[in-house]
Amino acid sequence: MITIRTLVASVALVVAAVPALAQELKIGYVNSEKVLREAAPAKAAQTKLETEFGRREKELNDQAARLKAAADKLDKDGPTLSEAEKNRRQRELIEQDRDLQRKRREFQEDLNQRKNEELASIVERANRAIRQIFEAEKFDLILQDQAVVMAGPRVDITDKVIRVLNGPAR
Repeated sequence: MITIRTLVASVALVVAAVPALAQELKIGYVNSEKVLREAAPAKAAQTKLETEFGRREKELNDQAARLKAAADKLDKDGPTLSEAEKNRRQRELIEQDRDLQRKRREFQEDLNQRKNEELASIVERANRAIRQIFEAEKFDLILQDQAVVMAGPRVDITDKVIRVLNGPAR
C-alpha cells in the first residue's frame, strides 16, 4: 500500500514539473522556403540569374521559333519539292534540332549550377542569421522545415531571420 502511494506521489511530482520544464525551454522554428522566397538576398539572386541568363534563353526561344517555321515551311512546300531537296531539308532540320537540344541542355546545366551557387550563398547567410538570433535571444533549440510537422506562430522566427538577412550584409 505504501509503494502505491509513493508511486502516485512520484508521478504527481513529475507531472507537475513537466510544465515548468517546458516553459524554460525556448524553441524556435524557421520556414526556410519562406526565407528563400521573401528575403532580399534571395530576390536579388533571382534577378541576377534572370539578367545573366535572360539573353541566352531568348536566343534559344528564337532559334526554336525559326526551327518550327522552317519545319512548317517544309510541310507546306513538301508536295512540290523533289525527293532529293525534301531529304536535304529534312536532314538540315534534324541537325538544327540536335543543335538546339544540345544548347538547351547546356543552358539548363549552366543555369542549375548558378542557381546552386546562389542558393548556397543565401543558405550560408541564413544560417549565420539563425545563429545570431539563437545566441542573442538565448534559444535552446531552433528547427527547420524537414524536422517539423507543425509549428505555431509563437515559435516561428522566420520573419526575424528575413529581417536580419534584409539588413546590412555582414
